[in-house]
Amino acid sequence: MPEEINKKRQARRFFLRQTLSLIPMSILIPDIVSAKASLPADKTQKILDYIPTFFNAIEWAFIISAIDQLIPDDDNGPGGVYERVPQFIDKQMETPYGWGHLWYMHPPFEDGIPEMGYQSHLVPRDIYREGIKMIDQYCHDEYGTYFSHLSAPKKSQIMKDLEQNKISNDSISGQLFFNQLLDNAHEGFLSDPIHGGNRTMASWHLIGFPGSRADYLDTVNSPGKVYPYGPVGIARKRSTQNEQ
Repeated sequence: MPEEINKKRQARRFFLRQTLSLIPMSILIPDIVSAKASLPADKTQKILDYIPTFFNAIEWAFIISAIDQLIPDDDNGPGGVYERVPQFIDKQMETPYGWGHLWYMHPPFEDGIPEMGYQSHLVPRDIYREGIKMIDQYCHDEYGTYFSHLSAPKKSQIMKDLEQNKISNDSISGQLFFNQLLDNAHEGFLSDPIHGGNRTMASWHLIGFPGSRADYLDTVNSPGKVYPYGPVGIARKRSTQNEQ
């Protein structure tokens, strides 16, 4: 049985690689190479080498471009793409969360106040499928190309329009899609690296979060002083921010 499962995984990986190879590189990695030009080539390649398990090639190009808009590289440190937020989101779609198994998903589905909790009939996987389809259709109608091909200012404006629900269709609310994407981007950027994102713990460095250290005996009697050590992940992985 394990051998059969392994063969299926290898076959799927081969299929994904073949599928990706059929899509022009200008679609798959738009603006990412230039955005990461200041990073070492080997690390940039590691980011681009990831084969998604949920998103197809066109969807993956959107996710990379959208995350680069939401959490770009800046003077504070690396952005969401370098910290593997897209990978985090892709992996989440194959969990009970992605399938909507963590909350009640039976009708009736009615718009309600925020205090009533999640009300949509769409689970996260559906939100991404329908949301990306909606955005790329909008971009084709307005600009004749994919979202990932647009200039940074146009991408930024589309994200703002999504947030304000100015882009929607009968299948999905633009605001619902934007909120889902933004929430998952935050989670991936701030999560423990064991979940796929926050690869160098850059966000933890930024906010001064020490991670999941076993104890603080060395510093517990030093109130008011800056914590002197870098963060550590659940898997005991230490920060690699010094590699940037």
